[in-house]
Amino acid sequence: MLGLRLLCWALFLGLARGCPEPCDCSQKYGFQIADCAYRDLEAVPPGFPANVTTLSLSVNRLPGLPQGAFGEVLLLQSLWLAHNEIRKVAVGALAPLGHLKSLDLSHNLISDFAWSDLHNLSALQLLKMDSNELSFIPRDAFRSLRALRSLQLNHNRLHTLAEGTFAPLTALSHLQINDNPFDCNCGLMWLKTWALATAVSIPEQDNVACISPHVLKGTPLSRLPPLPCSAPSVHLSHQPNQDGAELRPGFVLVLHCAVDGQPAPQLHWNIQTPGGTVEISSPNVGPDGRALPGAPAVPGGWPRFQAFANGSLLIPNFGKLEEGTYSCLATNELGSAKSSVNVALATMGEGGEDALGRRFHGKAVEGKGCYTVDNEVQPSGPEDNVVIIYFTLDGNPKAAVVGNRVAGQWCPGLILVLAQILLLLSTHF
Repeated sequence: MLGLRLLCWALFLGLARGCPEPCDCSQKYGFQIADCAYRDLEAVPPGFPANVTTLSLSVNRLPGLPQGAFGEVLLLQSLWLAHNEIRKVAVGALAPLGHLKSLDLSHNLISDFAWSDLHNLSALQLLKMDSNELSFIPRDAFRSLRALRSLQLNHNRLHTLAEGTFAPLTALSHLQINDNPFDCNCGLMWLKTWALATAVSIPEQDNVACISPHVLKGTPLSRLPPLPCSAPSVHLSHQPNQDGAELRPGFVLVLHCAVDGQPAPQLHWNIQTPGGTVEISSPNVGPDGRALPGAPAVPGGWPRFQAFANGSLLIPNFGKLEEGTYSCLATNELGSAKSSVNVALATMGEGGEDALGRRFHGKAVEGKGCYTVDNEVQPSGPEDNVVIIYFTLDGNPKAAVVGNRVAGQWCPGLILVLAQILLLLSTHF
């Protein structure tokens, strides 16, 4: 009972608290208004009544908004911060304002903004962020703003926008994105398509224009010509036929990932081995197989996994520690594509033959079949991409027969070549 009384008394004191000295507080049309505009303030003043619903801090000298800046006014519905010197809005500065409907941050210097705070502002209807220094907006920045009607992002430094940025804004009726230095490449073509099809009002469309490339400078996005764009595709393929090659423990394993797409995709390798996962951004070696300058240091300068610029991945001295799943991932502005192969190595007489053989035989029973290296087929999924290579203990290659199929053949989806380094370099370089 005593605790309840104290809580009520504290609430009463909060509501009855006076206005901060630099500000004017009043009630109008049922709203509790705190006017702190034109006060030459350099920080958000403390001491607001807890029932303030409208707070104006416009035309001051606020350099930033720290975490908890508005912890006293959690019932705010309108917050005006235009024409300050704000450069950074810290995480937690705006997140507590779950009742906020209008937020004006225009005409500042904001380049560092806590976009995640917007996820808590589901009641927001007006968001003004124009005339700032914003150069990046995360794809999910507006995911919770389903009540937002007006969004102003004009006069910033936005070079691109991720596809789907505005998709969550189902109530949006007004969008200003003019006067940004857009880089009109394949990654922005979606915005042209969306802008031409949407019912959202987008004023000054002639000023929603390209700044680059040079040949398109000044071209309105709505009149942007078609660009040769395509999402990535990957194809794991073998190089010249290696039938009959002499294979011994410690052989060289070579995978080649042929990549297509416009703009040219970035290639990335993901390798899962018994010792853990290895991530490689290709290339990590030069044409001679030595680590590129700036790459992680390796003994002798020869990486364990050598990713070449042409899409080949070379694994010298392939052994049990290198068996696992090898995936190549290609990514450009329009999407990504991935393909994987599983590689298993067994040595005759060490207990690996039966387990690997049963897995191979299972694929055959499922009708997935096997292919020799003369066939080029694209992997359909990691589980189908199994190569089983058996060696006798004396190191001489020997294919083990499983049912009516030979385990030395290539299973569906795996396109693999076992070659010497010199053969790879003479083929590709």
